[in-house]
Amino acid sequence: MSIKQAGVLLHPTSLPSGTLNHQAWQFLDWMESAHLKVWQMLPLTQPVQGLSPYQSVSAFAMNPTLLPEDWQAKWTSKQDTTFDEYLENEPHWLHDYALFMTLRQQFSQVSWVDWPKVYKTREAAALKAFAIEKSAEIRYLKQQQFMLSQIWHQLKSDANARGIQLFGDMPIFVAYDSADVWANPHLFKLDENHNPQVVTGVPPDYFSETGQRWGNPHYDWQAMEKTHFKWWRQRIASDFELFDLIRIDHFRGLEACWEIEAEEETAINGCWQKVPGRALLNTLKQAFPDLPLVAEDLGVITPEVTALKNDFSLPGMSILQFGFNGLPDNPHSLAEQVENSVVYTGTHDNDTTLGWWHLQENDDHRKWILSQLPEAHLPMPWPVIAAAMYSVAQLAIIPMQDFLGLDNTARMNVPGVANGNWTWQFQWSQMTPALTDQIAKLVIASGRDGSHETE
Repeated sequence: MSIKQAGVLLHPTSLPSGTLNHQAWQFLDWMESAHLKVWQMLPLTQPVQGLSPYQSVSAFAMNPTLLPEDWQAKWTSKQDTTFDEYLENEPHWLHDYALFMTLRQQFSQVSWVDWPKVYKTREAAALKAFAIEKSAEIRYLKQQQFMLSQIWHQLKSDANARGIQLFGDMPIFVAYDSADVWANPHLFKLDENHNPQVVTGVPPDYFSETGQRWGNPHYDWQAMEKTHFKWWRQRIASDFELFDLIRIDHFRGLEACWEIEAEEETAINGCWQKVPGRALLNTLKQAFPDLPLVAEDLGVITPEVTALKNDFSLPGMSILQFGFNGLPDNPHSLAEQVENSVVYTGTHDNDTTLGWWHLQENDDHRKWILSQLPEAHLPMPWPVIAAAMYSVAQLAIIPMQDFLGLDNTARMNVPGVANGNWTWQFQWSQMTPALTDQIAKLVIASGRDGSHETE
């Protein structure tokens, strides 16, 4: 038996402050008033460049820009003592991360593959000498991560005490210019000069004649299997300390990955390579019996991917904006919703639902859409929000922009567009008592307030 719930998608950078200051707790207050039980966010990691958290300098370290502006002013002697204790048993990834970031600064942010050879290849004596020389800078970076950990764990504890779960997001691949690849080159398909042999992407499809060349290095899965997937176990364990539930982005890549020769400029000339995802998930299941993962299974999904997801009872995703093309067996349509899933009006990569509605130019098509929606008399996007809430899906997640009824000027991200993304923030003046009451009433009416259970 499990309880149907409703939640909101909002990255912490979309708080008015953009940081984990008192406003994060104010947002928990608002969620509690609105009867929302799940706070979903994007990766908390630090971007390599720009603002996208899906290409980060570390799969483990949190983004220091999330720290409140006054965090250093509030540092106390007691925290000095706690920090020293933290360093005595610091996270396995922390020293490599701090070294990596300090070396990046030393060499003007160029990629690690272009550093002097002694640092690129991690010669122990050179790294030890550098760490001594830059001990103050390295300690400061570790101090940031310690403070972020302290703040986050308090936030999670307070959220859980209110019956609110935190829902994280894990990109399946890591950035090449990252501490992860620099510290573990043997776990990736690199050549003798530590350059990627093959890179990630997806093949050509209806939406793109050349496919998508993402450029992340591929894992050396044979090497990972020999360690019983230690790196993955550490990564999952680290994220489970931060979140109650984790979405694995591009879950399809745990069954097979599209490999593109590194010198190829597009994704056209790639090939599918099988991945030991079943062995990985079995290992993770042994380490984490509950395994609270959500499979991002959007796009063209094969029967093998579906079987992998179902065999581990992982919820998939459905996006209502994709559900009105009139095609049969559309997994996103209202008629095809399933219980073990998470239903969304849209994601951070979609138009806002009001923006999507404005793009429906055909009046007959609009009437057809409205004929399928509950609460069709309400202004958009509320009929789609209501459809998500009344869905059979166990969890319904609504982007904050949709709750606020915003158009595409509030869109979080347009995939493939370099500028203008990841900057949207709401204002507290938008969170009116009337809006909060409207959400709470819908949550209760749709049985997502915690009083209804599903088989």
